[in-house]
Amino acid sequence: MKVVKVGGPVYRIGVGGGAASSIQVQGDNTGERDWGAVQRGDAEMEQKLQRLLRGCVELGDCNPICSLHDQGAGGNGNVLKELSEPAGAIIFASRFQLGDPTLSVLEIWGAEYQESNALLLRPPHAELLQRLGQRERCPVQLVGTVTGDGRIILVDDLAAPVQEGDPEEVGGCPTPVDLQLEWVLGKMPQKEFELAREQSVLRPLELPLGLSVHQALDRVLRLPAVASKRYLTSKVDRSVTGLVAQQQCVGPLATPLADVAVVALSPFETLGAATALGEQPIKGLLDPSAGARLSVAEALTNLVFARVTHLRDVKCSGNWMWAAKAPGQGAALAEAVGAAVALLSQLGVAVDGGKDSLSMAARVGSHTVLAPGTLVVSAYAVCPDITATVTPDLKCPDGKGTLLHVALNPGRHRLGGSALAQCYGQLGDICPDVDNPSILAAAFRVTQELLEESALSAGHDVSDGGLVTCLLEMAFAGNCGLQAQLDASGATPLEVLFAEEPGLVLEVPQAAAADICLRYQEAGVSCLPIGHTGPPGPQATVSVQVAKQEVLSEPVGLLRGWWEATSFQLERLQAAPACVEQEEAGLARRTGPTFTLTFDPAQGLPLLHHVELLAPCVAVLREEGSNGDREMVAAFVMAGFQVWDVTMHDLCTGAVSLDAFRGLVFVGGFSYADVLGSAKGWAAAVTFHPRARAQFEAFRRRRNTFSLGVCNGCQLMALLGWVGIPDSDLDPDSQGPEEVPRPGVLLAPNESGRFESRFVTVSVGPGPALMLRGMAGSTLGVWVAHGEGRVQFRSPARLAAAAERGLTPLRYVDDGGQPTQEYPLNPNGSPLGIAGICSPDGRHLAMMPHPERCVLPWQWPWMPPSWRRDLHISPWLRLFQNAYDWCLCYPHGEP
Repeated sequence: MKVVKVGGPVYRIGVGGGAASSIQVQGDNTGERDWGAVQRGDAEMEQKLQRLLRGCVELGDCNPICSLHDQGAGGNGNVLKELSEPAGAIIFASRFQLGDPTLSVLEIWGAEYQESNALLLRPPHAELLQRLGQRERCPVQLVGTVTGDGRIILVDDLAAPVQEGDPEEVGGCPTPVDLQLEWVLGKMPQKEFELAREQSVLRPLELPLGLSVHQALDRVLRLPAVASKRYLTSKVDRSVTGLVAQQQCVGPLATPLADVAVVALSPFETLGAATALGEQPIKGLLDPSAGARLSVAEALTNLVFARVTHLRDVKCSGNWMWAAKAPGQGAALAEAVGAAVALLSQLGVAVDGGKDSLSMAARVGSHTVLAPGTLVVSAYAVCPDITATVTPDLKCPDGKGTLLHVALNPGRHRLGGSALAQCYGQLGDICPDVDNPSILAAAFRVTQELLEESALSAGHDVSDGGLVTCLLEMAFAGNCGLQAQLDASGATPLEVLFAEEPGLVLEVPQAAAADICLRYQEAGVSCLPIGHTGPPGPQATVSVQVAKQEVLSEPVGLLRGWWEATSFQLERLQAAPACVEQEEAGLARRTGPTFTLTFDPAQGLPLLHHVELLAPCVAVLREEGSNGDREMVAAFVMAGFQVWDVTMHDLCTGAVSLDAFRGLVFVGGFSYADVLGSAKGWAAAVTFHPRARAQFEAFRRRRNTFSLGVCNGCQLMALLGWVGIPDSDLDPDSQGPEEVPRPGVLLAPNESGRFESRFVTVSVGPGPALMLRGMAGSTLGVWVAHGEGRVQFRSPARLAAAAERGLTPLRYVDDGGQPTQEYPLNPNGSPLGIAGICSPDGRHLAMMPHPERCVLPWQWPWMPPSWRRDLHISPWLRLFQNAYDWCLCYPHGEP
C-alpha cells in the first residue's frame, strides 16, 4: 500500500509541542520552545481536506481509502508509525509538500502542523485520489510505501530525492529514523507515579448579615458563569449545514439557554444525534470526587431534554484539564477519575474517548497560577426524533403552565462551590454531590418517557446559580412572568434558592401536572409543583415566595437586564458600541416577532406530478471556502430538481458546461477565506478566467435560465452586476444591455463590525422575482450568517429606482412587521431594511438570508405555537417550488 498525506503543507508549527507541554509549569521553557509549541489553524485547508475525505467516503464500495488517521501530537513521526503498525513503512522526506523550504528533516518529522491526515491506499487507486484532490484543491502527497518488515524508516533525501521504484533503494541517503515498531509502540516501560493528597483548609460560608435575595441576585446574575452568553452565540454560524435542529438560542427573543445540541443525519429524515456538556470546576476545588460526579450529572441533566434511545446508549468523552504535576494535584486527579468511573459504571454510561491537558499551570513572575482541576464531560447519543427536543423557554403564559421541581437530592441545600459563594469571594466547606445515582437514572428514564409522549412544554436543569436562576432563565427565554412558592425544609431562603443541588424544572400543562408528579414519585424521584407561569411581556412580574414569605417581586425585563448586563459589557469590546446599545435597549422592550402567511405552504403544485425525466437541471456552484452547498442541494431536490454539484475547478477546466442547466445557484460561505473581502476572490475567478467568464455570460443572457445567490453568493452576484438596476435603465443614451454588466450594488461590512449569525424576520414584498411569486405580504423568520451584508447602491437614484420597481423584494422588519434599520433586527444596517435584490426581469435573485436552511419546520429555532402545531411544510420551500414551476411552464423563457 501507499502511505499518503492529504491536507496542508508542512510548516514549522507545533515543533516542540510535546516538550513544551510535558514540563511542570508553563513559562519555564525558553521562548523559542514555547513559541514553537503554538498551534495555528487554517480553516480553509481543513475544509478542503474534509471535502476530499467525504468525496472518498461517498464513493461507497469504490472508496480508495483503506485506513485513515488524523495528525496530532508528535506530527508525522507519530501518525505515520501508528498508521503503518504493525507492517512498517519507508517514508521519504522529499515527498512532503513544504510550506517553508527551510525546514529540516527533523522539523518535517516532528512538526504538529494542522489540517493534515494520513491514509493508506492501494497503488491502483492513487490516480483517483489525486483527481479528487485536484477538484477540491487539496494537496495529496504520496510520501512512502508499506514494507512489511515491521520497521518505520525515514529517508533524508531532501538533497537528492529518491525516485519511485523499489522502496528498499534509498540511494545512499541517510535514514535518521529506523525503528522497530514493536518496540516503539508495544513495549514501552510502565511509568510509576507517587501521589500524595494535600488537604485543603475549608471554612464554612459566611455571607453578609442581612443579605437579601434581591441583593444576591444582582450579583449572581452578573457572574460570567451564570450570566447570558449572548456575546458568544451570534458571532459563529449556528445554522450551517442545514442539519442543526437545536442550537444555542431558544424562544422568541433567541435567548442563549439551550441545554442540548441536536443535529439531523439528513434533511430527509428525523433521525439524528444529541450532545450535551457538563463541568463543575469550582465544586471540584472543595471535593474533586464530587466535582467529577457533578460534571457527569450536569451532562445528563442537559442531555435528557432531547429524545435519546436509552440511558445505556449514552456515550461520553472526558476532557481532563488539570495541573497534575503540582503538589497534591496528581492525587486529586486520580481521585476524580475514580469517582467519575464509578458513577458512570453505576449508570451504565460508557466513556469511549477523551483527552487530557495536564499542564494547567503557568508561571507569572514569581507566582505559579493553577487552573482549577476540571473534567468536561461531553455526552452524546442517537436521537430517534430530533423534533421531540424540549427547550427552556416557558410556552404556556397566563397561568396555563405548571412548574414542577424534580429534585435529585431532596431536602439538601449545600452552598459550597456555588455561584453565590463565588460572588462573595468564598468557596464554603460542603458542596452538592450525586447522593444517589439510581435517582438520577430514574429521573432520566421518566423524563424520556414524557418526551416521547409530548407531555412537557419546557424544561431546564438546575445548575450554576441554583433553583432561582433556573426559574428566572426559563422566564427570560419565554419573555413572561411566573409565580413560585417554595418550601424551606428548615433552610434559609438563600439556601433554598441558590444551592446548586442537581435537578430539573419542568413546565407542563396545568391539567397534566398531578399525573406527571405521580409518574416521578412512583419511580422513586421527588417531584413537586412549585408554581405557575405568569402573563407575557417584559413588564410581567416574577414573584418568588419561600415558606410563604415573598422574597422577590420584579419585572422579568429588569431581572433579564441584570442577567444580560455582563454579556453586553463584553459585547462592547467586540462590536460597534452603538449597535450594542441598540440591542440592549431593544431587548428590554421586545415582545417577539410577528409572522404572517399569505399562502398555504402545503398547497401542492400540479406540475410536481410530472415524470422525473422532465426534472430541470440546476447547478449548485461552489468555490474554495463555500459551505452552504449541501443544504442548497437538499432544498432543490425537495422541489423536484435534478441537482448537480459543480465547482469552479469543473468550469475552468471544461469538465462541466453550464449549457445543460436551467438554474445556477451561488452558495454561501467564505470564498477564498474572504481575505480580499467577501466574494471578491470568487468574482475575480469568474471575471479573469476566459472560459469561466464566457460560460457565465452565456448563461445570464439565455432567457430560459434563472439564478439564485445566497450570502456569499449574493455578494458575488452583486459584484458581477447580475441584480439591481442596469446602467442602460438609468442612462437614456446607453446603447442597450451591457455585454458585461457593471456592479450597481455592493455588500459592505456589517455596521456592527463583525460576523452576525441570527434568526431574523423578513417581509416579502411585491416585485418581479420569479422565485418569490405568490409569497408577497408574508412575514417569515429566516437565518442570516454573514460579516458583509450591508447593501450599498452606487447612487441614491439607483436605490430609489430599485425600490420603486420592486427589485428589493425582501426587507428586514421589526416585531411589528415594519422595515427597519435597528440592530440586530436588521443585522447589517442595510438601508430600507433591504435583504434581497433581483434583476428587472426577475430571473436572478440575490439575498443575504439563507432560505435553504429553513425549508423544514425543525430548522426554525422558533415558530409561533400555532405554526409549530399545524405547519408540516416550511413556507420557504415555496421559493424553490416556484423555480421548478417556472422551469416547466416556460421551457424557453417567459415571452
